[in-house]
Amino acid sequence: MRALLCTRLDGPEHLEIVERPDPVPGPGQALVRMRLAALNFFDTLIVAGRYQVKPALPFSPGGEGVGVVEALGPGASGVAVGDRVIVHAGHGCCAELIALDAARLTPVPDAVPDEQAAGLTITYGTSLHALANRARLQPGEWLAVLGASGGVGLAAVELGRLMGARVIACASSEEKLAVARAHGAEAGLVYDPATLKDELRRISGGGIDVVYDAVGDAYAEPALRALGWRGRFLVIGFAAGEIPRLPLNLMLLKELDVQGVHWGAFLEREPEAHRADQRRLLDWVAEGKLTAQVHGVYPLADFPEAFGLLTRRAAVGKVLLRP
Repeated sequence: MRALLCTRLDGPEHLEIVERPDPVPGPGQALVRMRLAALNFFDTLIVAGRYQVKPALPFSPGGEGVGVVEALGPGASGVAVGDRVIVHAGHGCCAELIALDAARLTPVPDAVPDEQAAGLTITYGTSLHALANRARLQPGEWLAVLGASGGVGLAAVELGRLMGARVIACASSEEKLAVARAHGAEAGLVYDPATLKDELRRISGGGIDVVYDAVGDAYAEPALRALGWRGRFLVIGFAAGEIPRLPLNLMLLKELDVQGVHWGAFLEREPEAHRADQRRLLDWVAEGKLTAQVHGVYPLADFPEAFGLLTRRAAVGKVLLRP
């Protein structure tokens, strides 16, 4: 099989396409022929050795995708040969074939196309867990999404709208805000740390209920200060670079909650709740209520272009590779 491999932790530019032996499914595993692999920002970090998960070299990037089950190992259950499935593997999806635990697969309804299914697991799974399970977002609440045009951010915008929230999209350009508005944002804001707090409070009429922060750095504290009484601040990631240090007195004065969102740990610790979330997302797509934005689909040989979109933060929605 062909696979995109990381053989040294020097970044995406040193990845290479190689021939590898076909994997064989072990006990409890399924063999999946990948149709599309979805890239996420963390893929740029994992191939540079700057992510908390460090697979043994060599490895293939790509934490999620969609494919068809070709074979089952002893004791595998929950899927059948021929099933089209979404795959959550952590890494390894940028290959023609992957063997992994069958529990990490979710059958895809016929009404959901490959391009929609491929990038649904991580970004929409993260955002649904954050908004529904952690923040317990309620209809009519104000939700501010920092990094609203990226993968998880755009998912948060769309899911927030579906859940009845009033969504303020925050991004770095008017072009990116236009995409967020098309996916349900009620208002848009080209953010600047110097004005972010006042602008969020102005738009919401006094205070935000939930902040979804996927960027961190200098944007986190002013967004936290924009929260109203008993607001919730969701810590998703730090795409802007620095991990911020938040002053605890702010939480005391308005009884704020700062909530960590570690979706990977959630799906390991609460697999049934994770599977319920996945089915909920797939149902929404099948019903036409949810549309996973796709930036583009690229052949495996065009991986430099695909990874470049992520490192430059130029992607608007999901970047997909076709193994």
